[in-house]
Amino acid sequence: MINKDQIAEKYKEIQDEITQALEALDGKARFEEELWEREGGGGGRTRVIQHGNILEKVGVTFSAVHGKLPEQIKKAFGVDEEEFFATGVSIVIHPNNPWVPIIHMNIRYFELNENIRWFGGGIDLTPHYVDETDATYFHQELKKVCDQYSSEFYPKFKDWADQYFFIKHREETRGIGGIFYDKLTPEKAGISDQEIFDFSCDLGHLFPKVYSELVNRSRNKQFTEAEKNWQLLRRGRYVEFNLVYDAGTKFGLETNGRIESILMSLPEQANWFYNFQTEQDSKEEKTLSLLKKGINWV
Repeated sequence: MINKDQIAEKYKEIQDEITQALEALDGKARFEEELWEREGGGGGRTRVIQHGNILEKVGVTFSAVHGKLPEQIKKAFGVDEEEFFATGVSIVIHPNNPWVPIIHMNIRYFELNENIRWFGGGIDLTPHYVDETDATYFHQELKKVCDQYSSEFYPKFKDWADQYFFIKHREETRGIGGIFYDKLTPEKAGISDQEIFDFSCDLGHLFPKVYSELVNRSRNKQFTEAEKNWQLLRRGRYVEFNLVYDAGTKFGLETNGRIESILMSLPEQANWFYNFQTEQDSKEEKTLSLLKKGINWV
């Protein structure tokens, strides 16, 4: 059975693969790398791009941390064990062009002992303007990977993403969803630990392919000041979700994680307009109409 060190090493390789692909995609920017250690055990490496050609802010973090689980997390997980190990890769990209979508990916592994261990992760897309053709392509690519392991994965994980990436106080989804899964074990998945791990790695390999395609479709589109302002408003919604609801953010803060890495997902700039109203029959209104749970994109 694959062990935690092998998982961590593979996730590091996936971070390398993704950062190389993103540098090639941007054509100008180079990642700055910061190695860090976590007080209490473990550490990681955070790679960041700021002010690229098309990629305004990118964070790609690998971490492998261990230590004692705080009481509130033990209670939330319903466990008594204290010593934990967690490793993963987390990515958020904020482009500078409103026609290019925000994207997020995370693959992770968590272990308390040989009997309590699980995988989590997913990929989700947050367009500032929803393009239905792009949304269909994105979901089709995710479904292809899911179907290699189980025909139940895509519908289950797609619905999970719809439920998870929902901004309750706005009554809208963060974007067009994708897939999301958590605490996935062989008992729940119907496949082995090795296969669940392989599935997570395949998502990591898929990420640069899918995002490069989406970026290249729209990177040269011109945009107006009004469209830029809409982008900044949609980024505000992204911030709201991450600070109010996101489980990864909460886990990082409650386990004494590294603040710069935890808040890496936030854009460089976002706006909040008081009582903003979209114009009737506008592309902004259309986008809001598609930020709903349960849309069948494939």
